[in-house]
Amino acid sequence: MKRSTVVLAPLAAAFASLVVAPSPAAAQQTNGFAVNRFEPSERGSDWFTNESLDLRGHMRPALGLVMDYAARPLVIYNADDSIRASVVRNQLTAHAGGSLILFERLRLAASLPIVLFQDGHNGVSNGVSYIAPGSATAFGDLRLGADVRLLGQYGDAFTAGVGVQLFVPLGQKGDYTGDESARFTPRILVAGEVGIFEYAARVGFLYRGLDASYGGAPLGSEMTFGAAAGVRVLDRKLLIGPEIFGSTVVSNSDAAFSKRATPMEAILGGRYYAGDAWRFGAGVGTGLTRGFGAPEVRVLASVEWAPSIAEKKEAPPAVVEPPVAPVAAPPPPSDRDGDGIIDTEDACPDVKGVKTDDPKTNGCPPPPPDRDGDGIIDSEDACPDVKGVKTSDPKTNGCPPDPDRDKDGILNDVDACPDEAGKSDPDPKRNGCPKAFVQAGQIKILDQVKFATGSAAIVGKDSEEVLNAVLGVIKGHSEIKKLRIEGHTDNVGGAAYNKQLSGARAASVVAWLVKHGIEKDRLSSQGYGMEKPIDDNKSEAGRKNNRRVEFHIDDDATPKAP
Repeated sequence: MKRSTVVLAPLAAAFASLVVAPSPAAAQQTNGFAVNRFEPSERGSDWFTNESLDLRGHMRPALGLVMDYAARPLVIYNADDSIRASVVRNQLTAHAGGSLILFERLRLAASLPIVLFQDGHNGVSNGVSYIAPGSATAFGDLRLGADVRLLGQYGDAFTAGVGVQLFVPLGQKGDYTGDESARFTPRILVAGEVGIFEYAARVGFLYRGLDASYGGAPLGSEMTFGAAAGVRVLDRKLLIGPEIFGSTVVSNSDAAFSKRATPMEAILGGRYYAGDAWRFGAGVGTGLTRGFGAPEVRVLASVEWAPSIAEKKEAPPAVVEPPVAPVAAPPPPSDRDGDGIIDTEDACPDVKGVKTDDPKTNGCPPPPPDRDGDGIIDSEDACPDVKGVKTSDPKTNGCPPDPDRDKDGILNDVDACPDEAGKSDPDPKRNGCPKAFVQAGQIKILDQVKFATGSAAIVGKDSEEVLNAVLGVIKGHSEIKKLRIEGHTDNVGGAAYNKQLSGARAASVVAWLVKHGIEKDRLSSQGYGMEKPIDDNKSEAGRKNNRRVEFHIDDDATPKAP
């Protein structure tokens, strides 16, 4: 299979020297080397080959498996750019790994490549015989890593760190899975997040104690590099974007950045975050150069378990018990009102009364008559022969309550808002309630104001209805002098981004109210992000309740319900 003409044409001349092959009898034989150029990121990263530097937590683990298929990662070309031989034609590798984060900034990790299947054909180039892999299955070199975060936090616009990776030689040259000598890579890492945009980059030096060549191009120590950029969509559950990675041999100055000694690849991939721990990924890419190890096609799939960070809850302040004062000797029994009942047993110690068996009335004057026994004396009871309730209106005091106080046709015992006229609703918590009403220092709303994903733009007919209801309450209560609109989010995404987004959404509501006739100096807005949840962020229903706008009355002129 030929690569794209656009990619191959500039490289054709560079490979012409590879195609002059002597007879097999005269060729020298090579022992092979580590071919696979794909090194997966440490488990817990948002990317396939780059690091997002999420080093939050202590004793926080992550485990994962990355499946990696490469088509023709090692080939020999003829002079006309056709493939003479695919020394490694197909290679399917499983990268099993894990990581552990310590002290909010240190990560220790390991990754083991296991070749599940590979095949190929023998070939000759520049007088050297390249033998197909000796085994269809094999182990690669075990990778051990340590990274330290130096600047910033995960979710900030810029985060930086350094690290090192050590490759323990478990792979075999004859299987093209190792150099049979140790390798190590010190590296510099950067990453960041701005709104829905996320990026990462890395640069490092791979020490490789290998004195060999492939097709006339030297093998040896390399400079490694990579970069990634993408966007978060679907309520920030899906990160999608391209990654580019590669290396170039620097142990031979003539080979640095030459096409054959500089394998580079590009991948378009995505990671989906399911729940609070599981992540699934898929990607596809191709080699950008004909450097050794860069395949025609690479296909990736991953599954990972990486628990999210739980919100820290502050411990309640310690309660200091006051010292216990010594108990004074009780005074002798007294009877201040002289009714024959000592004060400690007298419910009315300063007024003469009569003895009763009820501690609440013992020693008190006999109660005024109350024929219906509703606790309202007959002289103040507008309905003295029918049990009722106490009211401030002498005409209704002591009479049975109105079964429909707000006159909305819904009886009080099934009306969720018995003092606010509303509409019938099958939901008992909404039945008889208007879309907006004053309660407990707020203008309460039953339905949420909705916004476009990752935006402060108000959307939907339902949002207009809710805001019109709030508008009616404000206009109907001139005593509301100051109203604060608060924006809140769930815990998905960075704290700084969520706080900015919630503030922008609250400001959008203020702008809507001003546009519809409310004086601007009566309104203010504040974004709290994920700081004040009202529900559990572990479920989608809880996160939906936490994404909200609230209307708080800031002045003392809180209107009373009619």
